[in-house]
Amino acid sequence: MRDPLGKKVKEIEPSGIRKFFDIVSEMEDVISLGVGEPDFDTPWHIRDEGIYALEKGKTFYTSNSGLKELRIEICRYLKRRFGLEYDPLTETLVTVGGSEGIDLALRAMLDPGDEVLIPQPSYVSYLPCTVLADGVPVTIELKEENQFRLTAEEILQKITGRTKILVLPFPNNPTGAVMRREDLEAVARVVKEHDLYVISDEIYSELTYGEQHVSMASLPGMKERTLTINGFSKSYAMTGWRLGYICGPQEIIEQMTKIHQYAIMCAPTNSQYAAVQALKNGDRDVAAMREAYNQRRRYLMYAFGEMGLPCFEPFGAFYVFPSVKKFGMTSEEFATRLLEEEHVAVVPGTAFGACGEGFLRISYAYSLEALKEALGRLENFVKKL
Repeated sequence: MRDPLGKKVKEIEPSGIRKFFDIVSEMEDVISLGVGEPDFDTPWHIRDEGIYALEKGKTFYTSNSGLKELRIEICRYLKRRFGLEYDPLTETLVTVGGSEGIDLALRAMLDPGDEVLIPQPSYVSYLPCTVLADGVPVTIELKEENQFRLTAEEILQKITGRTKILVLPFPNNPTGAVMRREDLEAVARVVKEHDLYVISDEIYSELTYGEQHVSMASLPGMKERTLTINGFSKSYAMTGWRLGYICGPQEIIEQMTKIHQYAIMCAPTNSQYAAVQALKNGDRDVAAMREAYNQRRRYLMYAFGEMGLPCFEPFGAFYVFPSVKKFGMTSEEFATRLLEEEHVAVVPGTAFGACGEGFLRISYAYSLEALKEALGRLENFVKKL
């Protein structure tokens, strides 16, 4: 029989995160610190709005671009929080999570052979979505000595005549690294000089500790070159509602909407009504969750120091990225033994790119009680080593 599968799909590796999730599901007494998902329930007033939408029979398709009311609130929110100005009617698209926004952007913008610069370690979807869009992924290794920030010099080393897009994944999953204004300004100069576009994944923009997040599109001359991706999963604890959005130049949003129209139709209707409530009245919820994450972040950094586990201090998202290089084993070997011997699940850094070798991603989107138990087991394991 003829092979029913496409070659490029078969060549894409499955997510390295899922491998450990599958193992964990078969074990008892496991504490998992591997999931990038808030442990908080969606705030009640947001859930209530979603329930009310169902009770009122608001279960029909919305506009392909999303509820007009939601798009207006998204633009108000972005202006209020990050100084961004977008037209809700022509420059805003509501998507099924931020992940759909990444996929749509790459499919709308790439011709076969166009190159996409992807800093790594980073979220697992950028590289396979580039391949699926017939683009060529070009990875940029982020370095611990730079606190895993992207530098202009690193970009310049990778630019060719085929380079079209730079992915900007900050605050970063898995490292927790952030880019400050001066870092972004240096990157923006290179982007403008070489006529590139930026896909700025800002899903963790509300989860920064210390300085407020700066959006690339807010810098002079960058709005017309930047697609800003965001959503509700992380900041409002709405992962299962599957709702995100993307804002950018009208000509790009129009083409993304066309793909979205044929592939998805529209994002879930009751999720959109719930999201309106989140944007209007959710600031206190976000602040409370951010403070809880920050407390957990500080606890992990203290615990790592006590057990002698090197880790740069992250200031964004809800992950830490400690180094295990001194133990003389690969990230996967360390994570596998930790799971088998102490029943603690973490994700090897290599799940986020080859340059993640020697590191682990540990999520602190868990209660302090769970973190204390897991860190106690981790310390036992480190002492044995």
